[in-house]
Amino acid sequence: MNYRSPCPLASALDIFGDRWTLVVLRMIFLGQRRYGDMLKMPEGISTNILADRLALLVREGLLAAHAYQDAPPRHEYRLTPKGADLLPVMLAMAKWSLTHISGRQSPPDWLVAARPADFYPNTER
Repeated sequence: MNYRSPCPLASALDIFGDRWTLVVLRMIFLGQRRYGDMLKMPEGISTNILADRLALLVREGLLAAHAYQDAPPRHEYRLTPKGADLLPVMLAMAKWSLTHISGRQSPPDWLVAARPADFYPNTER
């Protein structure tokens, strides 16, 4: 990826600073690991945007794609340790939103209590 500057915040935003990438990651943290399941998110993501964001997250090493069907090819997306390490960041953003924007929905208690290592590949919750 071509980063726009050496600033660590700007570089992070180059990966997940658009309006959809963190929402896709949220769905995966919540256990929706398949493309069709993610299309049902309440925000209504389009198919081309979802495919693009999943490809970006795999390319950047935040997700790993695991085939669960050959014909047609279908994948399940799992967090890598790099992707799972975003959990505290996302929870901090959710906490900020709950404090400063009225009417927001709290994340599930189990997610708030989770640790990044709970989401590494080859482990079950």
